[in-house]
Amino acid sequence: MRIAHLAAISATLFACIASAAAPDARLLERGAYLMSGIVACGNCHVAREKGKPLFDRGLSGGMVFDEEPFKAYASNITPDAETGIGKWSEAQLIKAIREGIRPDGSVIGPPMPIAFYRGLADDDVKAIVAWLRAQPPVKNSVPKSEYRIKLPPNYGPPIQAPVAAPAPKDTLRYGAYLAGALGHCMDCHSPWVKGIPDMTRVGAGGNPFKGPWGVAVSRNLTPHDSGLKGWSDAEIARAIREGVRRDGSPLKPPMAFGWYKNINDADMRALTAYLRSLKPLPLGGQ
Repeated sequence: MRIAHLAAISATLFACIASAAAPDARLLERGAYLMSGIVACGNCHVAREKGKPLFDRGLSGGMVFDEEPFKAYASNITPDAETGIGKWSEAQLIKAIREGIRPDGSVIGPPMPIAFYRGLADDDVKAIVAWLRAQPPVKNSVPKSEYRIKLPPNYGPPIQAPVAAPAPKDTLRYGAYLAGALGHCMDCHSPWVKGIPDMTRVGAGGNPFKGPWGVAVSRNLTPHDSGLKGWSDAEIARAIREGVRRDGSPLKPPMAFGWYKNINDADMRALTAYLRSLKPLPLGGQ
């Protein structure tokens, strides 16, 4: 009887430990949706060879951003213990994503859009982290980024208060959350002043992006004549998901069309409603 009782206790403890160790299925589902869609970390962190993505190598990094005033390399964010995030705790990963601080205390530099990621809701950042930790580890040592500017000591005070996402039924606020914290669309699509997006001219675009595609200029996403005025919802959705302009011509990278195609219809409606609510500004916002 005593042995059977101990066995029962052991089985219960094992089940509890296994349950605690296993990621929540709902978190993984949400994380998979975000990472394959609006968050699109793979647009930078997927391994590449001669500019072509190597999806079988996962988010093992290496993509180079050689721009003034830095030469940055996308880090390996697979759970490899030596070259990736395998030794980072959930809390350390959340801090790195939302606050730009690594476990060793060093600051993550651009082009990571930390200013936008600070607005990630607790549940969503936990979902992203759960998904990252569930991926296969890939060994890939990435060069250290070089900055010819002084990085800030931090991007703001530590995030200690709970952060909640707007309710999806609050269409405009949720659309702003999609375009801001989750998708950081406004990082590229707001005119830069000394490398920082000018949020007084949000959505006006005009920033050049050099790459294998040549030079792409971020579009004006405001309802201005030089922007999305006159575009239908379907035309906006096609541009985001497929990279096709209203006239049928193709848009250029670095827009993450390969990921944005997975944005569901409800989120696309909220995102479109938010873009239509922006103040009409000319390209570049001048």
